[in-house]
Amino acid sequence: MLVRIDPGSDVPIFDQVAGSIRADMVAGHIRPGDKLAPARELAASLQVNLHTVLRAYQLLREEGLVDMRRGRGAVATPAAATLGELRSEIVELSRKARALGMPPDALAALVRDSLRLDAD
Repeated sequence: MLVRIDPGSDVPIFDQVAGSIRADMVAGHIRPGDKLAPARELAASLQVNLHTVLRAYQLLREEGLVDMRRGRGAVATPAAATLGELRSEIVELSRKARALGMPPDALAALVRDSLRLDAD
């Protein structure tokens, strides 16, 4: 697992860490059952605060992509395997929206609203 961050970016570092791990899941480099690097080691290698990495792992946990257990660390869940397929569907949806002249913010709002409706 190679996590890349850009300290000069406007994107918070924890979001960059989570995004890099998500990208590895989409690419199939991280599969269900794979252990993520221990937070302390990843923080040291990135030269960031431990809590920054823990916040990224927590975000991935909330998304259902990582299971975290004391003594076992962070492990990719079965949901990690579906990201590649889901991403291709999102790309297709984005292309359709762009062809219809829909701005990206409007598409994002539509997806958020759809997720809320589906949860009810």
